Amino acid sequence: MQMIPTQDEVIQLLKSTGALRTGHFIYPNGLHSDLSLQIPVAFRHYEHAKVLSVGLSRLIRANPELRAAIPELSIVCPATGGLPVAFGVCEALRAKRVYWAERENEKEPMRFRQFQQVEPGEKVLLVDDILRTGKKLMELKSMVESSGGKVVGLAVIVHQPGPDTPDFSPLPLYALAKLDALYFMDTEQAKQKFSEDPVRLWV
Repeated sequence: MQMIPTQDEVIQLLKSTGALRTGHFIYPNGLHSDLSLQIPVAFRHYEHAKVLSVGLSRLIRANPELRAAIPELSIVCPATGGLPVAFGVCEALRAKRVYWAERENEKEPMRFRQFQQVEPGEKVLLVDDILRTGKKLMELKSMVESSGGKVVGLAVIVHQPGPDTPDFSPLPLYALAKLDALYFMDTEQAKQKFSEDPVRLWV
Protein backbone atom coordinates (compact mmCIF):
# COMPACT_ATOMS: atom_id res chain seq x y z
CA MET A 1 0.00 0.00 0.00
CA GLN A 2 1.26 3.48 -0.86
CA MET A 3 2.10 6.27 1.62
CA ILE A 4 -1.37 7.64 0.90
CA PRO A 5 -3.74 4.74 0.14
CA THR A 6 -5.67 5.01 -3.10
CA GLN A 7 -9.44 5.19 -3.24
CA ASP A 8 -9.60 1.52 -4.26
CA GLU A 9 -7.30 0.48 -1.40
CA VAL A 10 -9.41 2.38 1.14
CA ILE A 11 -12.64 0.83 -0.16
CA GLN A 12 -11.11 -2.64 -0.09
CA LEU A 13 -9.89 -2.13 3.48
CA LEU A 14 -13.35 -0.97 4.59
CA LYS A 15 -15.03 -3.94 2.90
CA SER A 16 -12.59 -6.48 4.33
CA THR A 17 -13.21 -5.27 7.89
CA GLY A 18 -17.00 -5.12 7.52
CA ALA A 19 -17.02 -1.34 7.85
CA LEU A 20 -18.56 -1.01 4.38
CA ARG A 21 -21.54 -3.18 3.49
CA THR A 22 -23.98 -3.26 0.59
CA GLY A 23 -27.69 -4.01 0.84
CA HIS A 24 -30.78 -2.08 1.91
CA PHE A 25 -30.32 0.19 4.91
CA ILE A 26 -32.38 2.88 6.63
CA TYR A 27 -30.47 5.69 8.31
CA PRO A 28 -31.78 7.39 11.48
CA ASN A 29 -32.97 10.38 9.41
CA GLY A 30 -35.23 8.07 7.37
CA LEU A 31 -33.12 7.89 4.22
CA HIS A 32 -32.93 4.51 2.48
CA SER A 33 -29.51 3.68 1.04
CA ASP A 34 -27.64 0.84 -0.64
CA LEU A 35 -24.54 1.36 1.54
CA SER A 36 -23.80 1.05 5.24
CA LEU A 37 -20.56 2.70 6.31
CA GLN A 38 -19.26 2.40 9.88
CA ILE A 39 -15.66 3.66 10.02
CA PRO A 40 -15.14 2.70 13.73
CA VAL A 41 -15.50 -0.95 12.70
CA ALA A 42 -12.30 -0.60 10.66
CA PHE A 43 -10.60 1.39 13.44
CA ARG A 44 -10.95 -1.60 15.82
CA HIS A 45 -7.83 -2.94 14.10
CA TYR A 46 -4.69 -1.02 15.03
CA GLU A 47 -2.93 -1.61 11.71
CA HIS A 48 -5.93 -0.35 9.72
CA ALA A 49 -6.44 2.64 12.02
CA LYS A 50 -2.80 3.59 11.50
CA VAL A 51 -2.99 3.27 7.71
CA LEU A 52 -6.09 5.48 7.51
CA SER A 53 -4.93 8.05 10.07
CA VAL A 54 -1.46 8.44 8.58
CA GLY A 55 -2.84 8.56 5.04
CA LEU A 56 -5.26 11.34 5.97
CA SER A 57 -2.52 13.23 7.81
CA ARG A 58 -0.34 13.15 4.68
CA LEU A 59 -3.12 14.72 2.62
CA ILE A 60 -3.31 17.51 5.21
CA ARG A 61 0.47 18.00 5.29
CA ALA A 62 0.47 18.55 1.54
CA ASN A 63 -1.15 21.94 2.17
CA PRO A 64 1.77 24.31 2.96
CA GLU A 65 -0.37 26.65 5.09
CA LEU A 66 -1.70 23.81 7.23
CA ARG A 67 1.74 22.20 7.44
CA ALA A 68 3.16 25.43 8.84
CA ALA A 69 0.32 25.65 11.39
CA ILE A 70 0.66 22.08 12.72
CA PRO A 71 2.59 22.92 15.95
CA GLU A 72 -0.30 25.14 17.08
CA LEU A 73 -3.11 23.28 15.30
CA SER A 74 -6.01 21.87 17.31
CA ILE A 75 -8.15 18.96 16.11
CA VAL A 76 -11.87 19.25 16.86
CA CYS A 77 -14.31 16.41 16.28
CA PRO A 78 -17.82 15.24 17.18
CA ALA A 79 -18.15 12.35 19.61
CA THR A 80 -18.17 9.46 19.32
CA GLY A 81 -17.47 8.45 15.73
CA GLY A 82 -14.92 11.17 15.13
CA LEU A 83 -12.81 10.45 18.22
CA PRO A 84 -10.59 7.60 16.97
CA VAL A 85 -9.96 9.46 13.72
CA ALA A 86 -9.16 12.72 15.54
CA PHE A 87 -6.66 11.12 17.91
CA GLY A 88 -5.10 9.11 15.08
CA VAL A 89 -4.67 12.19 12.88
CA CYS A 90 -3.42 14.28 15.81
CA GLU A 91 -0.76 11.69 16.59
CA ALA A 92 0.28 11.34 12.95
CA LEU A 93 0.48 15.10 12.45
CA ARG A 94 1.91 15.79 15.91
CA ALA A 95 -0.67 18.52 16.23
CA LYS A 96 -1.21 20.38 19.49
CA ARG A 97 -4.35 18.79 20.97
CA VAL A 98 -7.82 17.35 20.47
CA TYR A 99 -11.18 18.76 21.49
CA TRP A 100 -14.48 16.98 21.07
CA ALA A 101 -18.12 17.96 21.31
CA GLU A 102 -21.02 15.78 22.35
CA ARG A 103 -24.70 15.97 23.17
CA GLU A 104 -26.77 14.27 25.87
CA ASN A 105 -29.58 13.54 23.42
CA GLU A 106 -30.60 14.43 19.88
CA LYS A 107 -32.77 17.32 21.06
CA GLU A 108 -29.86 19.09 22.75
CA PRO A 109 -27.15 21.10 20.95
CA MET A 110 -23.60 19.81 21.00
CA ARG A 111 -21.25 21.17 23.62
CA PHE A 112 -17.58 20.80 24.43
CA ARG A 113 -16.60 18.54 27.30
CA GLN A 114 -16.38 20.43 30.59
CA PHE A 115 -13.15 22.44 30.97
CA GLN A 116 -12.48 22.25 27.22
CA GLN A 117 -12.86 25.47 25.27
CA VAL A 118 -11.46 26.78 22.00
CA GLU A 119 -9.44 29.92 22.57
CA PRO A 120 -9.78 33.13 20.53
CA GLY A 121 -7.52 33.00 17.47
CA GLU A 122 -6.90 29.26 17.82
CA LYS A 123 -6.48 27.45 14.49
CA VAL A 124 -8.74 24.42 14.23
CA LEU A 125 -9.01 21.48 11.85
CA LEU A 126 -12.43 19.81 11.94
CA VAL A 127 -12.15 16.02 11.74
CA ASP A 128 -14.75 13.26 11.51
CA ASP A 129 -15.00 9.72 10.23
CA ILE A 130 -17.59 10.48 7.51
CA LEU A 131 -18.98 13.59 5.86
CA ARG A 132 -22.53 12.56 5.00
CA THR A 133 -25.20 15.06 6.10
CA GLY A 134 -22.62 17.57 7.32
CA LYS A 135 -24.86 18.66 10.21
CA LYS A 136 -22.41 17.83 12.99
CA LEU A 137 -19.46 19.44 11.23
CA MET A 138 -21.50 22.55 10.43
CA GLU A 139 -22.57 22.77 14.08
CA LEU A 140 -18.96 22.32 15.19
CA LYS A 141 -17.81 25.03 12.82
CA SER A 142 -20.31 27.45 14.35
CA MET A 143 -19.21 26.48 17.87
CA VAL A 144 -15.55 27.06 17.09
CA GLU A 145 -16.18 30.38 15.37
CA SER A 146 -18.49 31.62 18.13
CA SER A 147 -15.62 31.01 20.58
CA GLY A 148 -13.28 33.10 18.42
CA GLY A 149 -11.44 30.16 16.88
CA LYS A 150 -10.51 29.93 13.20
CA VAL A 151 -11.49 26.84 11.21
CA VAL A 152 -8.76 26.21 8.63
CA GLY A 153 -10.03 23.01 7.02
CA LEU A 154 -11.95 19.74 7.28
CA ALA A 155 -10.71 16.16 7.08
CA VAL A 156 -12.67 12.90 6.95
CA ILE A 157 -11.89 9.31 6.09
CA VAL A 158 -14.78 9.08 3.63
CA HIS A 159 -16.85 11.76 1.88
CA GLN A 160 -20.28 10.23 1.29
CA PRO A 161 -22.45 13.19 0.30
CA GLY A 162 -26.22 13.01 0.57
CA PRO A 163 -28.88 15.10 -1.15
CA ASP A 164 -28.53 17.99 1.31
CA THR A 165 -24.85 17.87 2.25
CA PRO A 166 -23.63 21.46 2.69
CA ASP A 167 -20.74 22.96 0.76
CA PHE A 168 -17.96 24.04 3.12
CA SER A 169 -16.10 26.04 0.47
CA PRO A 170 -13.76 27.88 0.50
CA LEU A 171 -12.39 25.69 3.32
CA PRO A 172 -10.24 22.83 2.03
CA LEU A 173 -11.79 19.39 2.45
CA TYR A 174 -9.59 16.29 2.67
CA ALA A 175 -10.89 12.73 2.28
CA LEU A 176 -9.22 9.42 1.54
CA ALA A 177 -12.20 8.22 -0.48
CA LYS A 178 -15.51 9.41 -1.90
CA LEU A 179 -18.57 7.18 -2.08
CA ASP A 180 -21.65 7.98 -4.13
CA ALA A 181 -24.48 6.08 -2.50
CA LEU A 182 -28.09 5.74 -3.64
CA TYR A 183 -30.54 7.56 -1.38
CA PHE A 184 -34.32 7.35 -1.25
CA MET A 185 -36.59 9.16 1.18
CA ASP A 186 -39.72 7.63 -0.30
CA THR A 187 -40.37 4.16 1.16
CA GLU A 188 -42.31 2.91 -1.87
CA GLN A 189 -39.56 4.02 -4.22
CA ALA A 190 -37.02 2.20 -2.06
CA LYS A 191 -39.12 -0.99 -2.12
CA GLN A 192 -39.01 -0.91 -5.94
CA LYS A 193 -35.22 -0.58 -5.90
CA PHE A 194 -34.34 -3.11 -3.20
CA SER A 195 -35.49 -6.72 -3.10
CA GLU A 196 -34.32 -7.45 0.47
CA ASP A 197 -35.84 -6.22 3.74
CA PRO A 198 -34.14 -3.09 5.14
CA VAL A 199 -31.70 -3.07 8.05
CA ARG A 200 -32.21 -0.11 10.37
CA LEU A 201 -29.01 1.70 11.30
CA TRP A 202 -28.91 3.49 14.62
CA VAL A 203 -25.78 5.59 14.00
